[in-house]
Amino acid sequence: MPTSGSVANRNGLIETQKKQNRVCDEGESTPTVKAQTIDELHSLQRKKSAPTTPNGSQSNLFNLSEDQRHKQQLQSISASLASLTRETGPKVVKGDPARRFEAPRVAHVSHPRVTPTIAVSDSALKFTHVLYNLSPAELYEQAIKYEKGSFITSTGALATLSGAKTGRCPRDKRVVKDDVTEKELWWGKGSPNIEMDEHSFMVNRERAVDYLNSLEKVFVNDQFLNWDPENRIKVRIVSARAYHSLFMHNMCIRPTPEELENFGTPDFTIYNAGQFPCNRYTHYMTSSTSIDLNLARKEMVILGTQYAGEMKKGLFSVMHYLMPKRQILSLHSGCNMGKDGDVALFFGLSGTGKTTLSTDNNRYLIGDDEHCWSERGVSNIEGGCYAKCIDLSREKEPDIWNGIKFGTVLENVVFDEHVRDVDYADKSVTENTRAAYPIEYIPNVKLPCVGPHPKNVILLACDAFGVLPPVSKLNLSQTMYHFISGYTALVAGTEEGIKEPQATFSACFGAAFIMLHPTKYAAMLAEKMQKHGATGWLVNTGWSGGSYGCGSRIKLPYTRKIIDAIHSGSLLSAEYKKTQIFGLEIPTEVEGVPSEILDPENTWSDKKAYKETLLKLAGLFKKNFETFTNCKIGEDNKLTEEILAAGPIV
Repeated sequence: MPTSGSVANRNGLIETQKKQNRVCDEGESTPTVKAQTIDELHSLQRKKSAPTTPNGSQSNLFNLSEDQRHKQQLQSISASLASLTRETGPKVVKGDPARRFEAPRVAHVSHPRVTPTIAVSDSALKFTHVLYNLSPAELYEQAIKYEKGSFITSTGALATLSGAKTGRCPRDKRVVKDDVTEKELWWGKGSPNIEMDEHSFMVNRERAVDYLNSLEKVFVNDQFLNWDPENRIKVRIVSARAYHSLFMHNMCIRPTPEELENFGTPDFTIYNAGQFPCNRYTHYMTSSTSIDLNLARKEMVILGTQYAGEMKKGLFSVMHYLMPKRQILSLHSGCNMGKDGDVALFFGLSGTGKTTLSTDNNRYLIGDDEHCWSERGVSNIEGGCYAKCIDLSREKEPDIWNGIKFGTVLENVVFDEHVRDVDYADKSVTENTRAAYPIEYIPNVKLPCVGPHPKNVILLACDAFGVLPPVSKLNLSQTMYHFISGYTALVAGTEEGIKEPQATFSACFGAAFIMLHPTKYAAMLAEKMQKHGATGWLVNTGWSGGSYGCGSRIKLPYTRKIIDAIHSGSLLSAEYKKTQIFGLEIPTEVEGVPSEILDPENTWSDKKAYKETLLKLAGLFKKNFETFTNCKIGEDNKLTEEILAAGPIV
């Protein structure tokens, strides 16, 4: 029986009619809506739109018709998915296969006629539906309908599971070593770049593309990296999961409708076939997981892991290769800006307080993790934030807490089955629980995410040995030395017999992602700091008065006072004295900080133990730096003696 306001005519059409004599109509005329089916009637609810990035320019004047634009997009995507071995791929159709009534309105792309050979596969006869740059709402629907383990939490975020791998697999990451990359990239001891050859990459690429082509539908994201419009990179992500598509929608920069229609050929493409394993008998493979970069082909292949962070960090590695070629420094850092336009960079490994200290209600956030420093200033590489969630609370991290809402991806969290409240302290799935959300979810973000040249470069270390000063002013050589070292210390573990802190070093504070030798990035950093008058600082957020277990951690309010003094410039005019061994310049006074803690030796009751611990840490620094002392950059450029002299003198 038709409901009130609709009638069924003799032809079976459903006609919705305007109710008569309604005051709210105010004389407006409403045309009758005709639909062949209920699905068609429901389709009228959906208004065509395109994703946007805040503060981006939008235009309603399109040069191409919608059909022409669709055809252009499909041709580009079809070329991406073509099987190189068989010279073709499936016929690509835009749209959800579940909405088959819409299919006749979309013309598929016809492939050039080729002479049939035994190499032609049946896959060339099938259709693969492309779900192109879907909105978060559409991706929610896809995930909840078709991906087991996807749920909406009480705050509106999408909770999902990344499968067996709940973190990155650096030992399974491979880079194609060819005549060019052999000379340009950092290989050997200490390097994150593990080689593979072109043939092995093509085997894995073919395996990934074949898997994606075998699916009824794939998700395609066309997006940007780098908020600097002159140096942005166009990336395409082809994936099998709605979760991966939403993750990259959040983490990359979202194009405006005009930018999307003129997107063209991407500069780099990811094939994420993470649900499918690699062939372990393929040369260079050591497990069923492989994350492969081919810089010459501008492609990345993911097999055997569904952890979304592999895509984010894989693209960061690509930027670490591409940007220095343009004399742009790529940085694994946080970045914020004061109301007067003063920019600060924050470098630090996990646990040093990088996120906490770069998030400041009195300053604008440019980005929390990945940046570029060009002749135009700094720019965020990403369009979102990827925050750790373990033990998250509203009190400790209000910005992250409030950012977990509709559109946010929550990875591997545990929640109440009924009310869907997340228990952030629960580590049942993994300790590496994560939230990925658009950067505009942060209230004090600066949009667009660009700023002038940095005024301060802050290197953070959580020194669990308790011998580094709370703050030190660095000269250029010292900045290069400590930037290359990338030091922090981990507190003693729970294993029996481990009672001392453990030093850890990560070159450029992100060794897992750099592509060139660390001294390349350090030299660029020093050159830019010198040219633009930036000051380097080493800030210890770790222990004072003794090592972990004896001393106490430096209070966060004291560290914030130190950071405030750096931002204001008042610390530049302070009086300084030089420490032993490391030769660090430490201030004698900082407003709001007890003067006695500024020199770590003052806080140790056992002076002998202090000197022994200081010498021990200095020895660890020197041992770590042995990796870099005899390295050649390119063919004949050796590490400078100035950087070596800036290290500790034992």
